[in-house]
Amino acid sequence: MITTLLGLLWGLAQGVRHALEPDHLAAVSTLVAERKSARSAASYAVAWGVGHALVLLAVGGALLLVRAQLPHRIGALFELAVAAMLVVLGVRALRRAYVDAAVGTPVAHAHAHHAHAHAGPADHVHVRGLTLARRPLLVGCVHGLAGSGAIAALVMAQMPSAAAGFVYIVVFGSGATLGMAALAGLAGVPLAKLARTRRGVPVMLGVTGTLSLLLGIAWGWIAAGAAFT
Repeated sequence: MITTLLGLLWGLAQGVRHALEPDHLAAVSTLVAERKSARSAASYAVAWGVGHALVLLAVGGALLLVRAQLPHRIGALFELAVAAMLVVLGVRALRRAYVDAAVGTPVAHAHAHHAHAHAGPADHVHVRGLTLARRPLLVGCVHGLAGSGAIAALVMAQMPSAAAGFVYIVVFGSGATLGMAALAGLAGVPLAKLARTRRGVPVMLGVTGTLSLLLGIAWGWIAAGAAFT
């Protein structure tokens, strides 16, 4: 019992550490760079964590139930999907940086009873918080796919039963969510101040987009080699 409890506590700590891996930070940073408050940044990080945990539990749990290892090539293809996502997020962030630098960052306000945001006559974006939150959720799901094989193998090696393994995955996913939310919340305080400056958002998007793009290309090169050789 004590061994299992210690294993679960270790899983929580490993989940927090897992959130700080380069591909996770690169992806989430491109999403929170344009957030205007620490609370908004943390909420995006939580959405990422929920998607990450759900897919870990679904795929890792299925592997755990049948006591199977994820085939190496399938795992490499999942890693390739993460790399492709990093490239897409990087390109999106760089495009947003260019648009915001040229036109201006959308600012929420209201005319009469209609609330909306726009940066100029040519740009008109209605605020839909739920739609925006779906993006980090989907990004988290892709990251969960890439990590599901490793977490299943770890659980089978350490946990005495399938039930304990499921709990471990839940605790691990919760730790990753807490770690990412805490980091995004802390970073969101200075970033929110920078975002209120005229060039703040384009600069942040440019930096995070470039890092995400370069990491995605490097990650994809390695993953493609593992998947197709």
